[in-house]
Amino acid sequence: MNKTRTRFAPSPTGYMHIGNLRTALFEFLIAKHEGGDFLLRIEDTDQERKVEGAVDVIYKTLKECGLNWDEGPDWWRLWSICSK
Repeated sequence: MNKTRTRFAPSPTGYMHIGNLRTALFEFLIAKHEGGDFLLRIEDTDQERKVEGAVDVIYKTLKECGLNWDEGPDWWRLWSICSK
């Protein structure tokens, strides 16, 4: 049987909101319930509408809510952002 892998892929075209957080929570809980992995992928394809600092807010919000991803952006960068 294949391992369950869920993904949360927010776009940094605005700041994190409750709908983003709800989606991330559902994906995280499904992955963990099934013994799988929770992946984070930042959708950075819309550079024209990218909001400066939005990616850092996404990282910090997920960390503060305990939604730690198994695959995705570098943890070291996350630590430096969230320890401020």
